[in-house]
Amino acid sequence: QVQLDESGGGLVQAGDSLRLSCLCSHIYHMGWFRQAPGKEREFVGAINIHGSSTHYANSVKGRFTISRDNSKMTVYLQMNSLRPEDTAVYYCAATTTFIISAMNKPRHYDYWGQGTQVTVSS
Repeated sequence: QVQLDESGGGLVQAGDSLRLSCLCSHIYHMGWFRQAPGKEREFVGAINIHGSSTHYANSVKGRFTISRDNSKMTVYLQMNSLRPEDTAVYYCAATTTFIISAMNKPRHYDYWGQGTQVTVSS
């Protein structure tokens, strides 16, 4: 059984930084998504198994960085220069195939975590 557990969410002020972690029971290609109230789930970024390839949404490019430490079975989402519009529940997800054109689609992923809340105040 595959398990994903996100942690690190919280309440921060605009301009602050936050690092989310996703502990995964197996090593997969990973993605981060977020969902704000009343909105669809939105792609944030993705990373391949080896950490050699990453892909980001334009809305976070240059502010967010995805990395991974396979020895710790953990994928990270470093979020800098946070904005109120970044407020959402953040989810990590796992997939067995890394296809750039598909990594931004929730249906491409096989497993999901329960999510962690990030709130950015202005």
